[in-house]
Amino acid sequence: MLNAVQVLAENNFGDTRTGGLAGPMGLFLIVLLGTATVLLIRNMNSRLRRLPDRFPEPGGPVGTDRTDSSVPGPPDGTPGQESRPNPSSGHQQP
Repeated sequence: MLNAVQVLAENNFGDTRTGGLAGPMGLFLIVLLGTATVLLIRNMNSRLRRLPDRFPEPGGPVGTDRTDSSVPGPPDGTPGQESRPNPSSGHQQP
């Protein structure tokens, strides 16, 4: 039983005192990530300040109300077909 504990407790990672670069490198990475985060937050705040307070309502300019009755149909009098989505991109055709 004691032998198993000694095997598990044995340091098989070599000499951990040589090099001594892990502490300063870790500090450098933490400072670097902190600086990048602060710069990204400042950049995002400046971009958000440039946005307008309100965006215009979707649907085009005001004063040009279009209804379905004002849109002329086909000249032969048959009802027009509704636009179908483009199968390649899924967007409606104009």
